Amino acid sequence: MGSLTFSYNVTLDGCVDHQEGIADDETHTHYTRLLGESGAMLWGRTTYELMESYWPLVARGEVEAPPTIREWALTLEDKPKYVASATRSDFPWNNSHLLEGDLGAAVQELKDQTPDGVLLGSGKLASALDRLDLIDDYRFLVHPMITGHGPTLYGGLLDRTRRLELISAEPMGNGAVSVHYRRAA
Repeated sequence: MGSLTFSYNVTLDGCVDHQEGIADDETHTHYTRLLGESGAMLWGRTTYELMESYWPLVARGEVEAPPTIREWALTLEDKPKYVASATRSDFPWNNSHLLEGDLGAAVQELKDQTPDGVLLGSGKLASALDRLDLIDDYRFLVHPMITGHGPTLYGGLLDRTRRLELISAEPMGNGAVSVHYRRAA
């Protein structure tokens, strides 16, 4: 059985606005490596729609991009992508699939069928899956900034405190810190 890893960008004050953070070569290389180590990607509908509006264009060369960004797009293009959505059923982006049925059961089945693990990249979906005790690991890229605005990580959507065990913390040249936590026993 594979694991479910929630991976996200977050500022020091908890902001997870996708327009905040450092989007440089080092950040893209970091996420390309994480995605390459995983067997599949999992998003909610909103995040999927944000991603499908841009990354396939980069992968096809229709948008000019630096090599590290293009590498991320190509890795993402080929990776199986799963989407949790109650309002959309058609996902035309290459290798995209709808998670059907009960969310908890569908994600557990996805984990069971993906030995290399599933990388989760949606904040609201992470809140729901954390409440179902389905997230095994947390890989946050903590950016060296305070934004003073939201949305924030989990946005008050958890029902109780989660205790985590630190696996690693690696400073990056751009000032961000890659932290890896696992759910404590």
